[in-house]
Amino acid sequence: MVYTPSAEEEAVEPRRAVEGTYALVEYVPLGEAVARVSCTGKAGPYQRQVERWLGLRVDGRQPGADCRAIRAFQVSRGIKPAIGFAGPVTWARMRYLSARRNPNADGRCPVRSYPVACVDLSRQLTWVQQGRKVVFGAVPIRGGRAGYRTRAGWHKVCWRHKNHWSTLYNTPMPYSQFFSGGQAFHGVYGSLNTTVGSMGCVNLSVPDARRLWSVLKKGDRVFVWGRRPGTWECSVTFGDLAWWWACAWDEAGGGGTAPE
Repeated sequence: MVYTPSAEEEAVEPRRAVEGTYALVEYVPLGEAVARVSCTGKAGPYQRQVERWLGLRVDGRQPGADCRAIRAFQVSRGIKPAIGFAGPVTWARMRYLSARRNPNADGRCPVRSYPVACVDLSRQLTWVQQGRKVVFGAVPIRGGRAGYRTRAGWHKVCWRHKNHWSTLYNTPMPYSQFFSGGQAFHGVYGSLNTTVGSMGCVNLSVPDARRLWSVLKKGDRVFVWGRRPGTWECSVTFGDLAWWWACAWDEAGGGGTAPE
């Protein structure tokens, strides 16, 4: 039997994240951070991608002009430390900015007459579209880590719990919307910009999870594709097992094909 939250429980909004929780903190070489360099001469892991995005010469090198251009972008977007290092947080912010206007420009998320929550693991973004109109997002997410990848394919929102607490991981999961076994959209009270991913869920900032809660409802479809950088294939993914059977039952017959 699936737990049904009372109206009184649903009326209670989860607590807000503390100020600064979602600050954009770049991963930089330790020596550069200790030395507090103002502009690094080291090429970052996303050097070519960042160069291309900024319209610089794409050569994977870090001359002073490149560093100054990258640093200017970081300063304008509040990324710290702003030393011009082309790291994962800087590149993720660029991907997000490029996707805001038309996140489904490449057509990877199927267009349907009904709402579809699109989860792009490769770009670590999610949005909701109905037809070709984007009704939510795109917003940054944190998908499943290696060994706990967020399951790809078609799913549907099968259970919602605004003030859910994971008994498996002993952690709050505000605005949880489960869509595949124990995997759910939910807010987190920590940074999304970590080198490892979630345990399979689609993590959002609490404000974004709150807005998504007001957009989706039980039965809405979810489409997941791509792969979070650094993950690998695995045959079984475990989430919050307490709600596996409720979702598995609700999804029965859905299969992996796109519904019409």
